[in-house]
Amino acid sequence: MIDEHGLEELSLGLVARKLGVRPPSLYHHFKDKSELLQEVARIMLVRLPAMKMTGSTYEERIITLCVSTRRQLLRHPNAAILILRYFPKHILLAAYDRAAAEEPFPTNYQMVVIEAIERLTYGTALFEAAARARGLPAMPAVDPEKYPSLAKAIADNPLDDEELFIESIRIFLIGVRERIRTSSLGQPLPPERSRLPV
Repeated sequence: MIDEHGLEELSLGLVARKLGVRPPSLYHHFKDKSELLQEVARIMLVRLPAMKMTGSTYEERIITLCVSTRRQLLRHPNAAILILRYFPKHILLAAYDRAAAEEPFPTNYQMVVIEAIERLTYGTALFEAAARARGLPAMPAVDPEKYPSLAKAIADNPLDDEELFIESIRIFLIGVRERIRTSSLGQPLPPERSRLPV
C-alpha cells in the first residue's frame, strides 16, 4: 500500500478498504496509524536477509549482507524512511550478537565495526530511498563552474551507486585492519601526507 500510494497517503481507512474490512476492526490490532507504521518498520527489518552471508572472508560476507539489506530497503523507497523513524533495534540484537561472535576483530573494536557498518548501510540506503521516493537522482546535477572539485570527483568516479557503497565499506574495513595493526584505537589520525597518486 505504501509502495502504491506513498507514505503520506496511507491511512487506516485505506488499509481497511484494501483488506475488505471496516476501519474499526483495524483498531483492534493498531491503536493508530503510528502503531501501524511501526509494524511496517518491524516487518521490513524482520525480512532482511540476516542469514544470507556469503564470501571468502568475514569482511566480504559482511559486505554481501550489507548489500542485501540496502537492496531490500531500496525495494520500498516510500517505506524505507520508517526504519529511521521507528528503528526497532531490539529486533536486531540476535544478529548483532552473531556478528560479534564471528568478527575476527578484537572485542574492543567490535562495537566500532558494528555501529559504523550499520550507519553506512542504513544511511546510504535511506538517502537514496528518499531521493527515489521523490523521483530525484541520488546525487543532484552539479554545476562545474560553481563546484569544480566536486564535479571533477563525480566525473572521475567509475563506480555506480551500489559499487560506491561496497567500496566505502571495504575502505572502512581496511582502516579497521590498520588501526588494529598499529594499536591506535581512539587516537587521532596521523598527519596527512601529500596527495597520493592515482
